[in-house]
Amino acid sequence: MHSNRHTKTAVVVVLLFGLVLFYWGTDGYTAFTAETARVKQLMEENPLFPDVTLEDSRGETYPFSTFRDRYVFITFMYTNCKTVCLMLETNMARVYELIPEKHFEDDIVFLSISFDPDHDDPPVLDQYKDLFGSDGIRWRMARIPDQEELNLVLESFGVIVIPDGQGNFAHNSAFYLVDRQGRLIKVMDFMDPEGASETIIDILTAEKG
Repeated sequence: MHSNRHTKTAVVVVLLFGLVLFYWGTDGYTAFTAETARVKQLMEENPLFPDVTLEDSRGETYPFSTFRDRYVFITFMYTNCKTVCLMLETNMARVYELIPEKHFEDDIVFLSISFDPDHDDPPVLDQYKDLFGSDGIRWRMARIPDQEELNLVLESFGVIVIPDGQGNFAHNSAFYLVDRQGRLIKVMDFMDPEGASETIIDILTAEKG
């Protein structure tokens, strides 16, 4: 009898201790997964997008600061991806469709960035963009040719990219919104394009007063 009581007490103590550890490890239950914690940290830091050099599907090169004074809606992908990237870019196309034409004048540009620059050169990106209705101007697909600059961007935005040695990558995915000053202000669920488009429209509309 006493043995069972002690066993139950021990189990309760272990569970309580585990809950305490879980509480602290998840920042008070607000971050239940590593990805949620990553996004939470990004939103606290609001990192500035590094002024790296991009090369797009048209073969044109320019610094990221070219987009200064406009919002930039960003995804990170690679064209050989046969899994999540297809859904990611399909849903980005949906957001692209839902943003009113007037906002593409001076307010926002869409940008899909490849983290596989050795394979995703301009001709490859040019073919890939056609799969999703990217026009190459309002919605650009580009690579960052310099590996050090690419690593800096991925680290700054919490993008995890793990090569498998076979030309593929394990990676996380999200929609990222950078403001007119180049600072990250939103990380959104790429599985909710309607919600993402509403968020963008609300921000742009509120800004206009």
